[in-house]
Amino acid sequence: MIPRYTPQRMGQVWAEEARFQRMLEVELLACEALCKLGRIPRPAFLRIRRRARLDVASISRREGRTKHDVVAFLGELGSHLGKDAQYLHLGLTSSDALDTATAVQLKESADILLEDLEKLRQVVRRQALRYKNTLCIGRTHGVHAEPTTWGLKLAVSYAELSRALRILRDARGWVAVGKISGAVGTYAHLSPAVERHICRKLGLKPAPISTQVVPRDGYAVFLCQLAIIGSMLERIATEIRHLQRTEVLEAEEPFEEGQTGSSAMPHKRNPVSCERVSGMSRLLRSYAMASLENIPLWHERDISHSSVERVILPDATCLLDFMLLEMARILKGMKVYPDRMRTNLGLTRGLIFSESVLLALMGKGLTREAAYGVVQRHALAAWKGGASFSDRLALDSKIRRLLSLKELEGCFDHRRHLKHVNTIFKRVGL
Repeated sequence: MIPRYTPQRMGQVWAEEARFQRMLEVELLACEALCKLGRIPRPAFLRIRRRARLDVASISRREGRTKHDVVAFLGELGSHLGKDAQYLHLGLTSSDALDTATAVQLKESADILLEDLEKLRQVVRRQALRYKNTLCIGRTHGVHAEPTTWGLKLAVSYAELSRALRILRDARGWVAVGKISGAVGTYAHLSPAVERHICRKLGLKPAPISTQVVPRDGYAVFLCQLAIIGSMLERIATEIRHLQRTEVLEAEEPFEEGQTGSSAMPHKRNPVSCERVSGMSRLLRSYAMASLENIPLWHERDISHSSVERVILPDATCLLDFMLLEMARILKGMKVYPDRMRTNLGLTRGLIFSESVLLALMGKGLTREAAYGVVQRHALAAWKGGASFSDRLALDSKIRRLLSLKELEGCFDHRRHLKHVNTIFKRVGL
């Protein structure tokens, strides 16, 4: 069962309590590393670890005075440690604690999103196999082209989501990066061993080189990848939105008991969930752009990136978390109408088989140009009404001299469009 989205999972990662808890972990691990290096007496380190605690409300009050979150955090933490507070933050700068804590949050967020993606991929897999050979019309430019299957449409989404898993795993590696290198990244007051110790304990990689901050191109990679995945989901949502049009009605998103579609028109069943996904995808793309703007900081750092990231990092990960779970709910409960698909296949009265006729005539020796002209003339006439496309072809003496009735009928055989479905499914891992 795909539950309705609740913000607890991802929201807990980005809660203020979680942020300060991650910063506390960094500070305690720094003390542990410095203790091993002999710079902090072991009894003092044990007391620090035992007494360390935080009150977020107190930190907020302190920040109101100091206008500096890390100073407020250290002041609150130090208030519980007595004289041992002198060992806090030795050789560290604010961004050592902030960026390394943020790296843990981003890693945890990526793990949740990877789990969401796999759940959605499995929903798509089941539906693709279920409708593997369910014929429907394929459209290019929004116009009927040739037959495909509903399963193949879903197989395209399955392949997209498989790629999404790969790019998100890659993006996770770009942000699971910590730095404990001091004010301008020179390790002037700390050994790189401290950084290695902290990052290893937190499941991070040390940044090979940093200034006062982890380079922001990694964050931009992560946000851009989230935006790409969001656009993949929007492509699926857009497909469903079109298929739910009254004139099409081959599929529609779930409409639950008690749900209403319009305040004025009781009959309405609107694709609002898919429209919501489309709208959120736009937000993700805007956040990706903001992350790109955060790359060029002044010299070794400024804090123009900080206010941006306080919005885009929690928002983007929470948005995609919602979108993935929502799309899984939509696809699991989606209504599919094979009878309407068959009806729509016949709307053009055979025109969707024009390429089959074209190739058959070319196979009898006509040039492409000549065959195309003959087929298009009958196709355009059939568009206008009267005899169907197949009937017009059968009455053309020039075509009948080249194609028997059996050969002509074979051009209108749906099975041609199913013969390689199994091969395609195997290629995408279905």
